Amino acid sequence: MLEDLSFAFLRDFSSRCEQESNWMYDGFSLFGTSNYKRKSEDGEKLGNSLKLLKINKTGEMEVDFLNLSVSLVVDPSENIDNADGDQSDTSSLIHQIGKDNSIDCIARCSRSDYGSIAAVNRNFRSLIESEELYKLRRKMGIVEHWIYFSCSLLEWEVFDPIRLRWKHLPRMPSNDCFMHSDKESLAVGTELLVFGKGITTHLIYKYSLVTNSWSTGMEMNTPRCLFGSATLGGIAIVAGGCDFRGNIFSSAELYNSDTGTWVTLPSMNKARKKCSAVFMDGKFYVVGGLGVENSNPLTCGEVFDLERRTWTEIPDMLPLRNPEPGAPESFAMSEAPPLLTVVNNELYAADYARKEVRKYNKSLNSWATVGSLPERAVSMHGWGLAFRGCGDELIVLGGPRALDGGYIEVNSWAPSVSPQQWTVLGRKQSGGFVYNCAIMGC
Repeated sequence: MLEDLSFAFLRDFSSRCEQESNWMYDGFSLFGTSNYKRKSEDGEKLGNSLKLLKINKTGEMEVDFLNLSVSLVVDPSENIDNADGDQSDTSSLIHQIGKDNSIDCIARCSRSDYGSIAAVNRNFRSLIESEELYKLRRKMGIVEHWIYFSCSLLEWEVFDPIRLRWKHLPRMPSNDCFMHSDKESLAVGTELLVFGKGITTHLIYKYSLVTNSWSTGMEMNTPRCLFGSATLGGIAIVAGGCDFRGNIFSSAELYNSDTGTWVTLPSMNKARKKCSAVFMDGKFYVVGGLGVENSNPLTCGEVFDLERRTWTEIPDMLPLRNPEPGAPESFAMSEAPPLLTVVNNELYAADYARKEVRKYNKSLNSWATVGSLPERAVSMHGWGLAFRGCGDELIVLGGPRALDGGYIEVNSWAPSVSPQQWTVLGRKQSGGFVYNCAIMGC
């Protein structure tokens, strides 16, 4: 039976072999694709094989490969001659270890390689395009975080921080009203939800990682904008916000990505819009924002206990920040919501004006500066800059704007690993202004 291994060993081996073979690795096994030829009535035909490398308990590779060849064919029901002349059963995926073990193996693979695995045959493609595979990954505690962001209207891109790859998503369907409206976004399960305004109502467009396509999402029970939101596994909670007429809400709703439905939760103690929200220690926090008939930002926060279904107010959770020099009295109305995120159950905030990163002390209800923001990450009153938690790392997405459009940088720092040291994971030509950003972990 195959045993668990560290990702570090597999990544190192993968990088050394990248030029010779397209390797696909997971938590305990290593896959590779290689070309082979099989005879047909018309002569020789080029196919593909999928091999599983045996690895022992100590992490050392054994010399031989298991014979796990499957053909790259259009019809998965077609019997294929394997290397020993036996007939392969493609319905069991990797037939030598059985269907269940095959699914278990593939669930542990990096989803960066799912496109290659799906190309083996229809059975593999059907599995990769199944929501059940991602539910199994969630059950097994396997999570990879990808960064989804939009720097132009209706255009979304994704960055894989493990393989350092960029991908362009299909263009969003939309109307002119939605395209030019303010939008919020969140990633939950295998979905990216984008919220905006239609002509007469609020709209939700949903991108599915499984189908790589957009569709219209289920509307909230109380449609809203400028709300706080956060995700925990396959659920997301939105709280606060306002409607078309500017009425500010205290209500909250929970979205279940498995069922695609919204459930109304108990309301907060205070109504607020332009607030931020995070999950920390399994609880949902809403912080800051603007209250009813109040142009000054709220300093209090609130925490929702999912088990008890109760809200508790936290006074002075977010101290007032002095406005930028020369800022008008109405500055708070144009300022972005607080830039907050959680990494390893620790709350961090980005002060864009002072270019600082701060960490929250839960027991003292106070903040301490722990570093600075990347020098080239600029914003407009906090807008245009993404500050997110991505696994064990803080991510700052943004860059300078210029006449030629500027560029986007993905900056990363693992605060629990080392003193502050931002690493540029990727850079590309772009608009330089991040309209929306969400982290999908699945």
